[in-house]
Amino acid sequence: MNMVQLERMKNDKGFIAALDQSGGSTPKALGLYGIAKETYTDESEMIQLMHEMRSRIMESPAFTKERILAAILFEKTMDLKVAGKYSADYLWENKGILSILKVDKGLLDLQDGVQLMKPIPKLDELLVRAKDRHIFGTKMRSVIKEANEVGIKAIVDQQFEIGAVISAAGFIPILEPEVDIHTPNKEVAEAILKKELIEHLKNLDPTYQVMLKVTIPDIDNFYEELMNYPNVVRVVALSGGYPREEANEKLKKNHNLIASFSRALTEGLNVNQSDEAFNHMLDQSIQSIYEASI
Repeated sequence: MNMVQLERMKNDKGFIAALDQSGGSTPKALGLYGIAKETYTDESEMIQLMHEMRSRIMESPAFTKERILAAILFEKTMDLKVAGKYSADYLWENKGILSILKVDKGLLDLQDGVQLMKPIPKLDELLVRAKDRHIFGTKMRSVIKEANEVGIKAIVDQQFEIGAVISAAGFIPILEPEVDIHTPNKEVAEAILKKELIEHLKNLDPTYQVMLKVTIPDIDNFYEELMNYPNVVRVVALSGGYPREEANEKLKKNHNLIASFSRALTEGLNVNQSDEAFNHMLDQSIQSIYEASI
């Protein structure tokens, strides 16, 4: 564990940029960026176009450590280069920004009102590669769609179980039990989730440190209690499909909850923009999310 990076994540101001769109969400992300499906012929070409978009964001003068703590990367991004360096090395050496690796392989079908993570084959091998690529932490996502106690308990159990493996390998895992913003009785689902998270945190080995990534709650400061546990490095929030302005307004009402936005970060960026227009739009987005996070 890089203690300089850990202290930065614990104490510095800023937010996390989520640049980890995977195979399923990449076509939509590219479409919003102005690249239609008809313009690429296969997955490798699609991934290359996505990496060019991510590289343009990472290399932008707006993308700085003063406002951004870390970037979440897709697995293939970890193995690709930005300005001649592997992505994580570029981010840390050139920008002072930490790298976090998305490790989940997607979601299972809905059961008990939730979508658990699919099995993660060869996780140990992936973590060895991540260490070689100088990755700081990991992220894995599950989704809650109903206020179902059995399902939510299963999600939290799975997140902490896999997180323990990741922690033992020397990384800070981000556990992401997302509550879908369209969940009926969302407040009830969030109450069940917080209860399960606290049960795990109360009994956690003190050497096992985690970050938690949650949907912005309906009740302001609802997750503030989680921030007081010594095992919790940081609690961050996903935008969940809210437009950037709405996500920012909701985030501002939650003290010490910082952003880990994806769609809200890249909203308004377009492949056909000049560098000046692109950097200006990105700078405005980053500033608004930063202000909401502090």
